[in-house]
Amino acid sequence: MKNSDRSARRPRRRGTALAIGLSAAIALSACAADDPLAQQAAVGDNKNYIAGDGSVTEYAAGDRGEPLTVTGTKYDGTVVDSADWAGEVTVVNFWYAACAPCREEAPDLVALHDEYESAGAQFFGVNIRDTEQTAEAFERRFEIPYPSLDDQDGGVLLAMTSYVPPQAVPTTLVIDKEGRVSARILGLADKTTLGALIETALAE
Repeated sequence: MKNSDRSARRPRRRGTALAIGLSAAIALSACAADDPLAQQAAVGDNKNYIAGDGSVTEYAAGDRGEPLTVTGTKYDGTVVDSADWAGEVTVVNFWYAACAPCREEAPDLVALHDEYESAGAQFFGVNIRDTEQTAEAFERRFEIPYPSLDDQDGGVLLAMTSYVPPQAVPTTLVIDKEGRVSARILGLADKTTLGALIETALAE
């Protein structure tokens, strides 16, 4: 994104919602609860990852600048182009397998995908570190239904660097129907908060 577009944005920030919705997918929640790496996120010592602060930034429709221009490649070699996202709300989650909060939030991301896919929201992961084998093991464990882009070379992260600090993983973006970032969560995504951000984008 151009610097002029970035400076034109006037983000409205608010704290992550305190209320945490009960997960409809009890089995998936159990996966995270039983996962020792996911439990590290609750400890809060930032072991093995650099955490975001959990803050939520919403961008008013008039302040979002130009649509993102991003291309990436799935682990199967399929190219994904953000130009194809027009007309749908897109949720993009940056993650890697050894990231404790990534593992903790995975069941909630799956539940939100299942809840909002039929309403016009699509999900992509962006894996910034792992080989295909490691990424697929994570996806099997948490039954991730949506694809991830292989971003070991950092190309997708670089294209979104205005929104995603390189060391703040996980980060989750909600992208509106015009391909512009409408909201961002730095750090662990609260299910209730992310659901509300998706619903807002779908209603626009």
